[in-house]
Amino acid sequence: MMNANDVIGAVWSPDDGRVGPSDLCAALVKGARSRGAKIFEHCGVTGIKTRRDRVIGVETSAGEIDCEAIAICTGLWSRENAAMAGVEVPVWPCEHFYLLTNPIDGITGNLPTLSDHDSHLYIRDDSGGLLVGCFEPVGKAIDPAQIGKDFAFQLLPEDWGHFEPMLENAMHRLPCLADADIRMLLNGPESFTPDGSFLLGESAETSGLFLGCGMNSVGVATGGGAGMALAHCIVHGHTPTDLYEADPKRYPSCFNSVAALTARAPEILGTHYAIHYPGIQLKTARNLKLTPLHSRWQDHRAHFGQFFGWERPLYFDRQHEPELCFDKPAWFEQVAREVGYAHAAAAIFDQSSFGKIRVSGSDAERFLNRVCCNNMTRSPGRAIYTAMLNSRGGYESDLTALRLSTDEYRLYVGSSAIRRDFAWLRRHLEPGEQVEVTDVTDDHAVLGLMGPKTAEMAAQLGVPELNQLGYFEFCDTVIAEVSVQAALRWRSGLGNQLRGTPGRSAV
Repeated sequence: MMNANDVIGAVWSPDDGRVGPSDLCAALVKGARSRGAKIFEHCGVTGIKTRRDRVIGVETSAGEIDCEAIAICTGLWSRENAAMAGVEVPVWPCEHFYLLTNPIDGITGNLPTLSDHDSHLYIRDDSGGLLVGCFEPVGKAIDPAQIGKDFAFQLLPEDWGHFEPMLENAMHRLPCLADADIRMLLNGPESFTPDGSFLLGESAETSGLFLGCGMNSVGVATGGGAGMALAHCIVHGHTPTDLYEADPKRYPSCFNSVAALTARAPEILGTHYAIHYPGIQLKTARNLKLTPLHSRWQDHRAHFGQFFGWERPLYFDRQHEPELCFDKPAWFEQVAREVGYAHAAAAIFDQSSFGKIRVSGSDAERFLNRVCCNNMTRSPGRAIYTAMLNSRGGYESDLTALRLSTDEYRLYVGSSAIRRDFAWLRRHLEPGEQVEVTDVTDDHAVLGLMGPKTAEMAAQLGVPELNQLGYFEFCDTVIAEVSVQAALRWRSGLGNQLRGTPGRSAV
């Protein structure tokens, strides 16, 4: 019988490279200085100067520097540094362990690096011995305040109890370790983000404040490309390619809390060597944002997924925790039934997690006509689908707008796009323009009523006015004592969206 730890296959990558981090850093410093850059060591940042949400300088222990751009690449201290400019950076450190042995017979020269993801290990030669590191299933978070601001080129205390399970895995994989002379167990802090990808680009809150942090232990491996992309973003105002997965604006504020970060960072460390099955969901830092109908969906045994902090139903009537795989998923038949309901009759889609932005003021129409592709000069009561493009002709967003009055619109954007789109709109306001841009996401619930029998349902609910709506029109009405704005989004009349007030579940 095959043991769970038996090797049944392996991949050798002969072109893999290896670099010494300190040597790499010295080379980068030399190259930067040869091109006129100045490097100041032992110089602390004490403040970041801003004016009207824009960087104008930095305060240091050696004096002030006037500047239009700052790049924060300060690892686990990035959260604290960015807060000086009113910017949220959800990174939190975990202790990261690796062991060094004294020389072992047979270890000569450079050997291939061994990555054993099932055992959460990476192993390579080091000065005739072995280096054994790990990304254990559950990491060990540490408060930056315990580390101290002067922590540099130092180590955290050993923790053999935490590392022992990984050492047992390593001795099973390489039996020579059982007789090896252990030189030391190193423990250093490394910062992790809520989703395991780093932060690269301009912040949402403050123009000119750029981030290159939260590298999740892959800083050396990604440093060349990340540095190039960050420099491109500072110089040209955008990354060279679409790097949404690293955009600092992809996080909601709820992920910046200490409670959420200390719960999530240890799990993220463990995902580095985990199998990322389709449909996988993280388990920690959940229930940060709930839609008004969350308890109703719980009653229907919803299986929830987290999107921009929101808990959204993925499917209903969950009988047990789904077993993840790369084959036909466990929820296939249930999703088929739900799609069948929408196709043959009617279904409700909870879209309350959509971002909502209110654009108001006497210049609201002129402003939106400048930043949007479609004609925003429509009469109140109309819905408008449009894109927002950048100067390169690329998409920044697509959205649906309701014109509520002559000087007010409400924009509906993607759940994960709210901070990016909100920042984009604010940064394109012209001086003196009478426009106010406000995030009102939490003020409005959104339900989509879809399917061929929606007209019947509208009549049964006593709101025949829904069936009188024209294409991309909306109206105000009341359903079960809840005020709603109903918009028709499809010409066939088979779909409506109902927008109501949060906390009411009668719709």
